[in-house]
Amino acid sequence: MDPAALEHGGRLGAARRRFPDAPAPFLDLSTGINPVPWPLPGPMPALPPAAFSRLPEPEALEALQRAAALAYGVADPGCVVASPGTQILIGLLPRLLPLRAARILGPTYAEHALAWEAAGAAVTTVTEAGALDAGEAGTAAVLCNPNNPDGRRVPAAPLLALAARLAARGGLLVVDEAFADLEPTGGPAGDGWRSLAPALPAPGLVVLRSFGKTYGLAGLRLGFALAAPGLAARLRAALGPWAVSGPALALGTAALADRGWLRAAAARLAGDTARLDRLLAAAGLRPLGGTHLFRLAEGDAAGWYERLGRAGILVRPFAARPRWLRLGLPGDAAAWDRLEAALRG
Repeated sequence: MDPAALEHGGRLGAARRRFPDAPAPFLDLSTGINPVPWPLPGPMPALPPAAFSRLPEPEALEALQRAAALAYGVADPGCVVASPGTQILIGLLPRLLPLRAARILGPTYAEHALAWEAAGAAVTTVTEAGALDAGEAGTAAVLCNPNNPDGRRVPAAPLLALAARLAARGGLLVVDEAFADLEPTGGPAGDGWRSLAPALPAPGLVVLRSFGKTYGLAGLRLGFALAAPGLAARLRAALGPWAVSGPALALGTAALADRGWLRAAAARLAGDTARLDRLLAAAGLRPLGGTHLFRLAEGDAAGWYERLGRAGILVRPFAARPRWLRLGLPGDAAAWDRLEAALRG
């Protein structure tokens, strides 16, 4: 897989070149990032100059790990590894644990397959969660839960059983929970979905959590791996000292402790996703699911991508699924009005 061939959202420079006559500024709905970020500086004083001028202190990293452990329901902060975003962890895990094969539940975020292939693993994409376990030794099983882009949710109980089986054979279960923060426990249909983070330090399990998507601060570059303390220590050593910047340590610690903001964001976004589904259906696109931060629809995706692009609205197409279109959520009334007008044509 050629890294240059992977498409990601948020490339406004490329969008401007593709649609040079589109009105400015572009309304970027191509990512799954919360359009209403946690307010800066939030419930804390303005960042001290030392956050920028000094190397981060170990105590600041420890405070962030404690805040993340509490936010994600992990009993031991020693299970928490802070990093400059989860993307670096996706690439680091296969190099640190050179397993011979990886089975990935797809279709999903393509960087997982790319990372395991780059590390020399034989990658197999499966379409059912039950096929993640082929009974082989030294195998990684990987899934996003909830999934990107369709919002598929896999119940916790079979995943925990899978992690135990993989661990007994020298394998690993990697669960990317990048979009889990805003999920209600039990999932929207009471389907048994829940975060696996509280199960740690279960052997054979790594959970990835994204900070930037939920809190709308993707540019801060902050994410977490949650793993048993031994593996967590190996990940920290591989990242090296001062992997997380001083501003990210300070802001991440404060935001993760702000549970009231998170509850309010989840309630607002639940209403917004229902509203977006209605708009897509009225435009002739069939909603297929998603999360609280994006929706997936099926229909004349190529046509709508062009129409919305010419209107200065960037959305996410899929070359491998030409009838799929993913849309993030507008962040304010003006953005909603702009999208509604474009969808009405």
